[in-house]
Order: sequence, then C-alpha cells, then structure tokens
Amino acid sequence: MQSFRMIKPAPGLARYVRHYWILEEDAVLPVSERVLPVGCVQLVFHKGESLFLLKEGKLQPRAMICGHTFGFSDVLSTGRIEMLTVVFQPYAAKVFLHIPVRLFHGQSVAMEDVEDKDFKLLTTRVTDTTDQDECIRLIERFLIRRLYTFPEYNLKRVVAALHEINVCPSVDIPRLADVACLGDKQFRRVFMDYMGTTPKEFIRIVRMQRALFMLQQDGATPFAQVAYACGFSDQSHMIKEFKLFSGYTPAEYLTICAPYSDYFSHI
Repeated sequence: MQSFRMIKPAPGLARYVRHYWILEEDAVLPVSERVLPVGCVQLVFHKGESLFLLKEGKLQPRAMICGHTFGFSDVLSTGRIEMLTVVFQPYAAKVFLHIPVRLFHGQSVAMEDVEDKDFKLLTTRVTDTTDQDECIRLIERFLIRRLYTFPEYNLKRVVAALHEINVCPSVDIPRLADVACLGDKQFRRVFMDYMGTTPKEFIRIVRMQRALFMLQQDGATPFAQVAYACGFSDQSHMIKEFKLFSGYTPAEYLTICAPYSDYFSHI
C-alpha cells in the first residue's frame, strides 16, 4: 500500500521552500523508479529503508542534500519506504546551507559529510521522531532559525534571472546577465553559487520540464509544437534532449509514463 502527501510550507518559508512531500510504501517486492532532474535542490530523509542507486551500485545516504543532476537515474526499493523530502525553491538552498550550492553539483551528499553541526543535529531529531507532522515542524523551526543571518543582495539578482528563464523559453545567458545587472563572468559565478548548476544546464533542465508540463496538459500536442513553444531549436533537438534527460524519446516516454512536471506544477 502506498501513501503520498505534499505539504505546503508555513507562509514565512514559502519564498524559500516549494513544498514538502512524504512517501510511504510497504513494498514486498522491489519497486524501481526513474528519476529526472526537477530543477530544485532537495533535502531528503530516509526514515524507512534507503533506495538503491542502480547506476552507482550503492545505497543512498539515510539523510542527504541532493544537488542538481544532469540526466536520469534509476532507483530501486530495498524494503519499506518512508521518505520525507524538503524541496527548496530553485534559488533558495544557499539561504539555509550558508555555503555555495555548486559544491553539491551532480551528487547527493550525506548529511554526516556536511560540516555543519546544526544539520547533523536536525538529522538526528528527524530520524528519532516517529510523527511525520512533528518532523515537518522540526524542519520548519530549523529553517526559520537559519534565515536571519543571510544577506540578500545577490539573491535578488538570481531571482530576477530565474523569472526571466521561467517566462522566456528562448532566453540566452547574456540577457540573464543584463537582467541580474552583472557582467557575464560574474553572473555565471553568482548563479552557480545559488542555483548549484550553470545557467546553460539550468536552462536545459527547465526546457525539459516545460515540455513535460505541456504534455501533462495535453498528451496529444504535436511534438513540433511542443519543441517550438519550449525553446528547442527543432523537433529533433527536443527528441535528443528527452533521450538525455529521461532515457526515452517523447513517444516512448508517453507510452511508459504519465508526463508530470515537478517544476511547473504547483500544489
């Protein structure tokens, strides 16, 4: 039996946290899942058994910070699943981590390997607390305490650039640097420190998520129309990107999965 809940953050955290989700599943047989880049850094707690990473041949850490990945990964359950995940706004993980998010690029880092005693203490408290709603309250109190020391001057620049990416499918990096009022080289550095990936990679992730969202709204939309609306140079370019990010062509993906965009869908 599976149980899945998405929970909105407290109003004071909504600017920084998209949502929390809790997944429980008592799977007798192993369950596999293909995971695509979602455009957001996440904080994950495995309160049940950890998932097995098929490509890497190892278990995920019990508690971890998941940076941006570029491509897909396959995970396999190893027993009872009970996952609690904090999904940050795309620009916001640095607000709480207090270190450049680029350090997590392409990897999931165990909380015990992050040199931050407060995060380690949070992990212990969440692990030892059985009530899921109380876990959320613990996490929110922790996040609120981390907010007050954070300077916002570059955060506002990154938020402005992110808005441009979200509303302009064909935006280029010089335009983003202009919006952020930064030189090209400085913009790339600031962007990667906050977003945890390069502007080019992030634009490609959002483009893929935009295509998923269009197909989520209407799976019969012609692929050429999706490619044009999402900023791909042509349909063959979109097919190539779909293959990179999901392992499938768009047609194959629609026969296997119900398209869903984590980035553009809201609770």
